[in-house]
Amino acid sequence: MAKCNNILIRDIPLFGCIAFGIIDRGTNVLQVRPISECQLSCIFCSTDAGPHSKQRISEYMVDLEQLVFAFEWAAAFKETDEIEAHIDTVGEPAMYPQLVELVKRLASNPHVKTVSMQTNGTLLNRELVDKLETSGITRINMSIESMEPGLAKSIAGTDSYNLEKVLDIAGYIAANTEIDLLIAPVWIPGINDREIPKLIEFALGIGCGKKFPPLGIQKLLPHKYGRKAGSKVIKWDEFHSKMEEYGRVYGTKLIITPSDFGSFKCKAIPRVFKRYEKVKVKVVGPGWMKGEKLGVARDRVITIVDADRIPVGKEVYVRMERVVDGIYIARQ
Repeated sequence: MAKCNNILIRDIPLFGCIAFGIIDRGTNVLQVRPISECQLSCIFCSTDAGPHSKQRISEYMVDLEQLVFAFEWAAAFKETDEIEAHIDTVGEPAMYPQLVELVKRLASNPHVKTVSMQTNGTLLNRELVDKLETSGITRINMSIESMEPGLAKSIAGTDSYNLEKVLDIAGYIAANTEIDLLIAPVWIPGINDREIPKLIEFALGIGCGKKFPPLGIQKLLPHKYGRKAGSKVIKWDEFHSKMEEYGRVYGTKLIITPSDFGSFKCKAIPRVFKRYEKVKVKVVGPGWMKGEKLGVARDRVITIVDADRIPVGKEVYVRMERVVDGIYIARQ
């Protein structure tokens, strides 16, 4: 594993970096990323998270007050009272020590209609779930990849993965709270094919999907810095064909769209850089992955790649390489 810096993000912008802060992709959904750490090392992880990471050099945790302030600004800017505040991370959101307070603050925002969270479920317990419900969480998307304990451990990349505990807390959420639960397995062809029908039966059997779809089965997608699960990558038409087949067998919709969750396009936070623009930035800290640094300009944070030799504190000129969805990547 790469040696990691543990960094508390405070007093730098929270817009621009994929690893932390607020991400706006031009819809009523605002992604809220309070922490980047994860306790699992899943074999399919697209962000190379967890103790077995070979690419990460930093893990981030965002100051609660600054995160809430940034969210409030973004939510007001979008001019809609149907915002979904979606707590997701490049790790596991439940590792954030102020998760309950974060949910409470997001849910109390007058522009917010839905507060949702992505989780692997391993850190949830009944007391925490009850607190999240009281604080105003609407939906939990839980990733479970297998109903077989040994395979589940193998996919999670750790022998500490407790499938029984995860299934128990899923059942508790579905049966004993008003929280909507969605089971979101990643289909890893050649590895957990036989588990997908079992997971569908489990989700429907415990009563997932009070308001939203009960399942969100995910297609395995390769990423440049992600882990390779040793699995073949199937085409989208094959994936959709299989989901349609399962949908007919189990009488449920498995090809879901953003509209199923009330997502729609709306006013987007404007880009402040143009692609290939030359920009002077101040380097403020180590980046997320090997060879990266974080830079700041125009009240945005920028990931600078191929930046090993650039010292923190220096001002340098960079060329913007990526400006999509307000995520900024540049090189010197």
